[in-house]
Amino acid sequence: MATVHRSLRTRASAAVAALGAFALVVGCGGSDSASTGGGKKDGKVTITMGLYGVMGFKETGLIEQYEKEHPEVDIKAEIAGDEQTYYTALQTRLAGGKGLKDIQGIEILRAKEITDTQAARFADFKDVKNTDHFLPWKQSQITTGDGKVLGLGTDIGPMAVCYRKDYFEKAGLPTDREKVAKLWEGDWQKYVDVGRTFKKDFTDGGGSAKVAYMDASSGLFNAMVYGHEQQFYDEKGDLIFDKNPAVKEAWNLSADAAEDGLTAKLRQFQPGWDPGLANGTFATAVCPAWMLGHISEKAGKKNEGKWDVAKAPKGANWGGSFLGVVENSPVKEEAKKLVAWLTAPEQQAHIFEKLGSVPSSKTSLDSPEVKKVTSEYFSDAPIGQIFGDAAKEIPDKQVLGRKDGTIKDTFSQGLTLIEQQGTSRKEAWKTTAERIDKAVG
Repeated sequence: MATVHRSLRTRASAAVAALGAFALVVGCGGSDSASTGGGKKDGKVTITMGLYGVMGFKETGLIEQYEKEHPEVDIKAEIAGDEQTYYTALQTRLAGGKGLKDIQGIEILRAKEITDTQAARFADFKDVKNTDHFLPWKQSQITTGDGKVLGLGTDIGPMAVCYRKDYFEKAGLPTDREKVAKLWEGDWQKYVDVGRTFKKDFTDGGGSAKVAYMDASSGLFNAMVYGHEQQFYDEKGDLIFDKNPAVKEAWNLSADAAEDGLTAKLRQFQPGWDPGLANGTFATAVCPAWMLGHISEKAGKKNEGKWDVAKAPKGANWGGSFLGVVENSPVKEEAKKLVAWLTAPEQQAHIFEKLGSVPSSKTSLDSPEVKKVTSEYFSDAPIGQIFGDAAKEIPDKQVLGRKDGTIKDTFSQGLTLIEQQGTSRKEAWKTTAERIDKAVG
């Protein structure tokens, strides 16, 4: 079976947007002043790409492969280490109409803002052939109200639960991934109830519990909210976070976990979380597929084989991206062909096999190449099967809003008030709502 090795790091697409101080890593290309689109000269076509994190095109050799198969094409990819830095620069360039790459990566939580406010800046992919292999809800997220398709999908973020087998054993819980999944099948409330059992029965041999059940309540909140068609906005673009029962349910159950002392108070991708992985201070983490690479890297070789992956209580999607082509690119048609090739089923399957980024192509998800992938680090878990099945449980429709990323981060901060400062859930909700109103308007 194909194996995702521990040394490969997948892209933390949605969560990486929360990393405010990640260094800017530049691949091919240059500084902002030299940041321009490609062109044609002497029979040679140069295509520039603006990417972020580890999207997999450069890391798995796909860019190099395309250049070999198309010797007249030269591809220059500039890669920002974190999405927040990348998107801030992209907004500036879109506003000024200068410095844009021919191809620009678009993170899922930015898609609505792009389709609503920047549609004129991006080329239409509606006429591109052989794109019916995508999951239907994926492409709808990058399509404007009048039917213009601003890009093609790369990966998605189906959910699972990563757990420490050794800690479950010490708590008297089953360790087999299928039996573990049965513990919380169909209901996130059961996942929290298992945490109460874990807290009561876990012992380090000295009779005292020193390991938290989960890393942070915000991971649970995200998993619950993103399992619904509507989260923070309705289809009209109006804010509904304060009225949506799904958001209230996720908030209250996450607050339960925080108040009951089930968390390590370590918000994902924030200071302290990486050392928590390395030191084994929590037993579970709600994990989209792209998170596995980060966990294996930060938990380190000493914890290899201690982690495993189990099916989540319910399907949800957290993360994913698109590739769009700038409308005024001098190599627009060549860039569109490159995007179509990079996001084709075969290439998506290749990236998943090498890095673990789950395809947004339903053709890829059903392919033997994807289904056979296992993770050596996570006890040889059949992640191709687990995340492939999870992808099919994601709601067929997901309503996005312009400031989804900002709102998600604000809710995470609100739950941190409960975990770390002992704020009541009522007061924390009030503070969160006020912050959202101020940030979003």
